Amino acid sequence: MHIAIVGNIGAGKTTLANKLAHHFNWEVFLEDVDHNPYLKDFYDDMPRWSFHLQVYFLNSRFRQTQHIKKLQQASKGVIQDRTIYEDAHIFAANLHDSGLMTERDHQNYLNLFESMISMVDAPDLLLYLRADLPKLIQQIDKRNRDYENNIKIEYLKNLNENYERWISNYKSGKLLIVDVNNLDYVNNPEDLGIIIEKINSTLFGLF
Repeated sequence: MHIAIVGNIGAGKTTLANKLAHHFNWEVFLEDVDHNPYLKDFYDDMPRWSFHLQVYFLNSRFRQTQHIKKLQQASKGVIQDRTIYEDAHIFAANLHDSGLMTERDHQNYLNLFESMISMVDAPDLLLYLRADLPKLIQQIDKRNRDYENNIKIEYLKNLNENYERWISNYKSGKLLIVDVNNLDYVNNPEDLGIIIEKINSTLFGLF
């Protein structure tokens, strides 16, 4: 089984991925932000570094999907934090629509994405964490990452709109939407239990 967790910056994907991996005793694949050589530069100057950042993420995520495929062939379960689909349909699209990525760079990026996506299998379950701006801002402030200090509210708002549009048209597999605005699965085991029950119900028909 392969569960992919998707959602905006600050939605709580990494925390939930780790908790679900522990619960199911599955492998976890996290987004590598600490070793990304472009992330800080990107938030300081988005137009200058948008293409570089997105190509880095695309390559990193594609390599991750190939590793996940090998684990599935070995009958191992996987929890994934963010997907290759978001790189194209959310982040690159938003940068282009906002004028932060040129048409030339965007088309070049999409050509790379299309070459890769034919070799990628959709997850068994796409778990979308829906969060409003106050929740996202609260979570971002709480983790206090230096490179996220310059994130603009308008940028988060546009990403949320792109997520909602993409999710409303997602047809590649099973989809579970969880509103996390009033959930605290870090401190409340009951909230984590609610999500696990929803996953079991969606994937296996268990209640």
